[in-house]
Amino acid sequence: MSPFINEYGQPVGPVIDGWQPPPAPRAEILEGRFCRLEPLDVSAHAPTLWRAWQPSDPDIADDHDGKARWTYLGGRGFDDEAGCRRWLKTMTASDDPHCYAIIDPADDQAVGMATYLRIVPVDGSIEIGHLNFSPRMARTPISSEALMLLIRHVFELGYRRVEWKCDALNAPSRRAAERLGFRFEGIFRQHRVVNGRNRDTAWFSILDGEWPAIRECHRRWLAPDNFDAGGRQRQSLSTMTAELTKPGH
Repeated sequence: MSPFINEYGQPVGPVIDGWQPPPAPRAEILEGRFCRLEPLDVSAHAPTLWRAWQPSDPDIADDHDGKARWTYLGGRGFDDEAGCRRWLKTMTASDDPHCYAIIDPADDQAVGMATYLRIVPVDGSIEIGHLNFSPRMARTPISSEALMLLIRHVFELGYRRVEWKCDALNAPSRRAAERLGFRFEGIFRQHRVVNGRNRDTAWFSILDGEWPAIRECHRRWLAPDNFDAGGRQRQSLSTMTAELTKPGH
């Protein structure tokens, strides 16, 4: 956006005509083709989330595989199903974060979670984070569509900016952000201390003016004709969004 010049000769941001802060996300189900997102209910979802978050190989003697998935979230905060339930109660104790269970409609089981957080309606800004996808979601369209549903929902509510932040060393998360159409904004150096270690944080965003083109990429990727009989994608989402996320686009 080009700056405006105020009556004092200073550059200022343009007026947003008709701006009204959007509502905070409500407890509602988001339906997709490959999955649905339900407001996370500890009683209903904790048992299946605990099972889904177990190691992908049942013959593994310890839970190294399962715990490794939590490294960039600051580590897994529980070691058994009772602890998982307590942790989820803490996560759902307020409206921010606003937590969802990701449901596989094939058997109506929770297979992961995602949240809205740092919800600031007055600025039209919201973040998607606290993502923890189970091994069952790996290499399936569920992972992508769950995030697409979250992005689409808040733009439909009237948000101006959707954020994605991750440990700058978390290469898979950074690739996922760009694949979905988020644009890299930079690194916040020495942003946090996590388990006694430094964390630099990579920031990404999608703005409302960028959303229509990204929404069309999401629509094309999700279209039935983009998947073969075995459920494999014909054209990758990263190919569709690559041009949109280039600096200066």
